[in-house]
Amino acid sequence: MKYAIATLGCKVNQFETQAIEALLARRGHSATDAGDADVVIVNTCAVTAESGRKSRQAVRRLLRENPGAIAAVCGCFSQLSPEETAALGAEVRVVYGSGDRERFVAAVERAAAENASETHVDDPFRRRTMELLPAGALEGRTRAYLKIQDGCDNFCSYCVIPYARGRVRSMPPGDIAAQAGRLAGSGFREIVVTGIEIASYGKDLPPQRPDGARPGLSDAILAAAAAAPGLRLRLGSLEPTVVTEAFCAALKACGSLCRHFHLSLQSGCDRTLAAMRRRYDTARFASSAALLRETFPGCALTADLITGFPGETEADHRATLDFIRSAGFASMHIFPYSPRPGTAAAAMPDQLPRAVREARAREAQQAAEEMRQAYLAAQLGRTLPVLFETERDGLWQGHADNYCVVCARGAGHGIMKNVKIISIDGEKLIGIIV
Repeated sequence: MKYAIATLGCKVNQFETQAIEALLARRGHSATDAGDADVVIVNTCAVTAESGRKSRQAVRRLLRENPGAIAAVCGCFSQLSPEETAALGAEVRVVYGSGDRERFVAAVERAAAENASETHVDDPFRRRTMELLPAGALEGRTRAYLKIQDGCDNFCSYCVIPYARGRVRSMPPGDIAAQAGRLAGSGFREIVVTGIEIASYGKDLPPQRPDGARPGLSDAILAAAAAAPGLRLRLGSLEPTVVTEAFCAALKACGSLCRHFHLSLQSGCDRTLAAMRRRYDTARFASSAALLRETFPGCALTADLITGFPGETEADHRATLDFIRSAGFASMHIFPYSPRPGTAAAAMPDQLPRAVREARAREAQQAAEEMRQAYLAAQLGRTLPVLFETERDGLWQGHADNYCVVCARGAGHGIMKNVKIISIDGEKLIGIIV
């Protein structure tokens, strides 16, 4: 069976797509991009209305590019909207949600072999254990994904993810160590530790620490670092509340953590944060950012931001712009607020017009671009450790530990080198190996 696959959304989806591909490869199936796929697979996202639209588009596009193929759809969008997914066309034969990846792969095989149809979308809140899937990456990559956690218990007022993923489920530290060790043995040079809400890691596990406490995120990171010495570790998105002095000390002690931290901000206005049901205010966020910068000098701090939340006034928006400028982010992901059916925010009064939401997103993006350029400029003259990944016209490109894209000559695939930064070319840093 030949398949073509597309992934929408977050790093968890990227991890799960490579796991699906690994399961398919074990069963003797192969990927193709030649337009001759028997099955097209789309791993969908639902975090915004736009991501849902793009998920639907991806199904139609892959079917158009692969005449005669059938479609199999999984992920958060199909979890929340299975009927709408099935209605995308008669070619959609398999509809699954955000779990049961091995069962999904078996259903894809049956659909291809028997022209069978199958829909299986469970209640995510009935999931009690985390599905263990093979960690890794697509062929030829130097960076692997390791998913240590799934689900979210925060129920922020704007977010559908708990309804798509269920409650927090964590991988035990011993399993984390085993998977990290296998990744190290497979030749990867960096592990991206990811999950839906990794700051909540361990809250569902039994007490295991000598002090009788449950394991936390720092225990998971230390387990991975000990099992994969010499590999860089990169963290997924963090809630500001997990960043404490003890947490930072533990991360620094592991010795292999990349100096890039993505903090979930969403708004720079305390009134809006409260309406969003976030569990911190701007003062707590600022203290977390300061602690990370103190512990990891020169680190890149990045963040998510939602503009035009219901009830957000012009003064609230200005407060957010002032706050993000004071934070000095290296880059930001900025989204105009998107009402999601079933969430508390969708029923709130004072919904803002789309034009206002989008205009505020553009203003925030302009501020974010100024900060990004300032962070890139600050790298000039510095020497950064870079993991090189791709080559074009003799120039190798990779990511520094602070996630800046760096180009230099004389490197090689999967090679780590120290690079002195000498210039900036658009969004990339140019350097020489030292």
